[in-house]
Amino acid sequence: MHGTSHLFIPGPTNVPEEVRRAMNVPMEDMRAPDFGDFVTGLLTDIKKTFRLKNGRVFIFPSSGTGAWESAITNTLAAGDRVLMSRFGQFSLLWVEMAERLGLEVDLCEVEWGKGVPVEDYAAKLNADTDHQIKAVFATHNETATGVSSDVAAVRRALDDANHPALLFVDGVSAIGSIEFEMDKWGVDLAVAGSQKGFMLPAGLGFLGASDKALAINASNSEKMPRAYFNFADMIALNDTGYFPYTPPTQLLRGLRVSLDLMLGDGMEAIWARHTFLAEGVRRAVAAWDGCELVARGPEWASDTVSAIYTPEGVDARDVIAGAYGKYRTSLGSGLNKLAGRAFRIGHLGSLNSVMLCGALSAAEMALMDAGARITPGAGVAAALEHYRTAKA
Repeated sequence: MHGTSHLFIPGPTNVPEEVRRAMNVPMEDMRAPDFGDFVTGLLTDIKKTFRLKNGRVFIFPSSGTGAWESAITNTLAAGDRVLMSRFGQFSLLWVEMAERLGLEVDLCEVEWGKGVPVEDYAAKLNADTDHQIKAVFATHNETATGVSSDVAAVRRALDDANHPALLFVDGVSAIGSIEFEMDKWGVDLAVAGSQKGFMLPAGLGFLGASDKALAINASNSEKMPRAYFNFADMIALNDTGYFPYTPPTQLLRGLRVSLDLMLGDGMEAIWARHTFLAEGVRRAVAAWDGCELVARGPEWASDTVSAIYTPEGVDARDVIAGAYGKYRTSLGSGLNKLAGRAFRIGHLGSLNSVMLCGALSAAEMALMDAGARITPGAGVAAALEHYRTAKA
């Protein structure tokens, strides 16, 4: 077939050509005398994408899930009580990991389509006068439902209760794409992944750790077993510019160029671009008869991924299969309880408005092929009018 295939899932995202070229290099010596200077520059600059001046960011050869595990095992102990909420597949998996690692989870169940229940968190924190809660977990952007939560409000709830719990944030589909202020919001552990806003293949898990988290880790060395994801091992070698195991050198070369692109644009400009692009998708969805966002209101709608309910009687799996098989366009599937009911359009990373008009065209045709009674071109027209007239 002629032309290119099109990727509009919420990760892995499109890799810019200059990043791809940077990774197309021969294998190199990860113990070479000059490799340490290269790594030191990476570790310095990636902190800027987290908006972190102190503390450090660890780079693990893993997915974001590995960074989740590292955050928990390096700062908490089995039996610790933690406050979590579940409102989508990825917040669900985070809860599952915490339970499997032996944490006592104080769980808030939330309707899928909404996010972190800040008022419930505040009530629990105010009631916890003896500070049994050791950590509060917030999924910043729930990729399964296209929902973003207010992390700054979670920090305010902690501060208002004068509560010392650590603040953990899953920022896998947020950091590098939508506003995230690790220092300003008082985040202690923040997880991201290479395959989202960092515009790389999957394979690197990023973990930002505050000075508070590092101090707890230093006094917590024997409380929970860890080996591969041990902070102490990483710190000892990272401080010399190296890693305690073989690093994925080609991914690191790609990360260097990705960080150059991101910091060259500026994080505020990246956040604004994602808002601009997301709004066009939201306007298209509103123009498709019978479709609606899974997000239960504009205050929840994500700027990195839109999860979209199909019209009654239209199986979202048919939409996804049709887009892929007939129009060579990959859309995200509905996960867990959303299987067959919703599909997802990822709009994060290296994208522009014309690319998203293509995604919306494919989705619109696939919806009609699957039986949706929508006006041909309605969604695309709504999007292009926004992209044509709004300020990027």
